[in-house]
Amino acid sequence: MSPAPTHHRFRYIVFLLILVITMINYIDRGAISYAAGSITHEYGMGLVAWGQVLGFFGYGYMFGALAGGALADLWGTRWLWALAGFAWAFFEAASAFAGDLGLALFGGSALAGFAVVRILFGFSEGPVYSVINKTMSAWAPAKERATSVSVGLLSTPLGALVTAPVSVGLLLLTGNWRVTFLILAILSALVLAAFLYLFTSLPGDNPRVSARELQEIHGGDSSDARRSEEPISYLSLIRRPTLILNTIGYFSLIYVTFMLVSWTPKYLQDQFHFSLASLWYLGMIPWAGACITILLGGRISDWLLRRTGKLVVARSMFAASSLLMTTLCLVLVSRAHSAPAVIALMTLANAFNSLPNVVYWTVVIDSVPASRVGASSGLMHFVASISSVLAPTLTGYLAVAFGYSSMFVAAAAVTGIAMIAMLMVKPGLPTPNQRPIARFA
Repeated sequence: MSPAPTHHRFRYIVFLLILVITMINYIDRGAISYAAGSITHEYGMGLVAWGQVLGFFGYGYMFGALAGGALADLWGTRWLWALAGFAWAFFEAASAFAGDLGLALFGGSALAGFAVVRILFGFSEGPVYSVINKTMSAWAPAKERATSVSVGLLSTPLGALVTAPVSVGLLLLTGNWRVTFLILAILSALVLAAFLYLFTSLPGDNPRVSARELQEIHGGDSSDARRSEEPISYLSLIRRPTLILNTIGYFSLIYVTFMLVSWTPKYLQDQFHFSLASLWYLGMIPWAGACITILLGGRISDWLLRRTGKLVVARSMFAASSLLMTTLCLVLVSRAHSAPAVIALMTLANAFNSLPNVVYWTVVIDSVPASRVGASSGLMHFVASISSVLAPTLTGYLAVAFGYSSMFVAAAAVTGIAMIAMLMVKPGLPTPNQRPIARFA
């Protein structure tokens, strides 16, 4: 008979492992941006074609988010972590041969080869953040919800920050962009295997979770009991104004994120003539502040909720204020001309953009039954991830037609619209006698 578990904070180990594996996930998707010079030279691609290569990932990504969220509700998060994780490791490795695959099998088109592999790669990575939200809804106590979700979401800026030194380091060390992708694929598979060894979909099924910790996770949260008892159709959730407006907010975050991840390396090389060797640290700077603010956002949101007792203040007003500052910084970037000013303003814009990241996901947990969190998160991620295609693709056309500064103007327009949308978000579950379709709920 095995001894009783002595861990009273095992959930924090789970949260840390989720951070690590999703950070590697982000490095995998972002590494191709630092191999831009080698790939475009080898296959003779211009800015528009390279924008398309970067955008292909998003087509698969948004459909993967939609499918992954729904499947997590049906089959549990552990199964989805395994399926998605090993698949993205495989397609990261396949990315090393995507161009040659296109030349051999798709009419001599390297672009077509990248399209196939990057779309499938994006589909494999798409479920990750929906599955994180579903995982946190099961493992995090209500009082820690926003802070816990922010730990998982920290992988976005932290992954983007370390992508620069890891990718540039591997490229310089190996001298081969294909070997870089293969090394990252192997690392992903190894870390995922370690995570799955310790993780279960529900804390109650994990032998490492003590009865005391299980009580902390579930105890005293009557709202979760009510959430699980309320049968709400998917159609009614799709039509709720709060979830629609919240998705617009998240759309803006993904747009800015993918614009910066995809184009910052080439933008700095083309506009200010930085070498690949200098990008290992310059590529980190725009993400340094975001690593702090994404965690700070969860703490601020939880603090505002405790202080005011109003979800609209802790979620909606907080997000709108952050988006206002993001918009102003992006406008200033478009008017800056020196490299230090541009990098500093990009860093500020990205920091403010990341501050309410946790809000978009927590609004879903706040506003839908527990049995619908995965699918609702996946739907939000699916719609918002249209920007993962739009941002890199549109930026390529804008850079050719109007210059690089236009990409920041476009991003400012997106975040300005999102600010207005978040002002109208009213999170929370409707009472049984309310009709959520007819009002902002």
